[in-house]
Amino acid sequence: MKFYDSELKVMDLLWQKGELSAKQIADALNQTIGWNKNTSYTVIKKLVDKGAVRRTDPGFLCTALIGQESARQSALTEFLDKFYQGSVGLLFASLLARENLSPEETAQLRSMIEDKK
Repeated sequence: MKFYDSELKVMDLLWQKGELSAKQIADALNQTIGWNKNTSYTVIKKLVDKGAVRRTDPGFLCTALIGQESARQSALTEFLDKFYQGSVGLLFASLLARENLSPEETAQLRSMIEDKK
C-alpha cells in the first residue's frame, strides 16, 4: 500500500500512540504542522477508504490496520524497483559510494550481513 506524505503524518501518530480519536489526531496535527480539523478528517477518510485505518464509533476512534514495518517494506520494495531494478546490491553500492563510513559503521554493516547468512 502506498502512502502519500500527508497520510504518513496520520499513520505515524497511530503507529506511535495506538488508537486515537479523529479529534485527537486533528488536535495533534494542528499543533505540530498547523493542519485544520477538516484537513485531518479528509486524510483520515482517505486512509479509511484505502483500508489502512479503521474508524469506529462512538468517538470516531481510529486504529491502524497496516503495521509500520509492513508499510516500510512496501515502500522499500517500490523504491528498489523504481531506482535500482529491484537490486539490494545496487542500492548498497550506491550508499557505500556516497558515504564515508567509520570503522564502527563498517563493522556494524558486516555484522548485519553475517547475521543474514
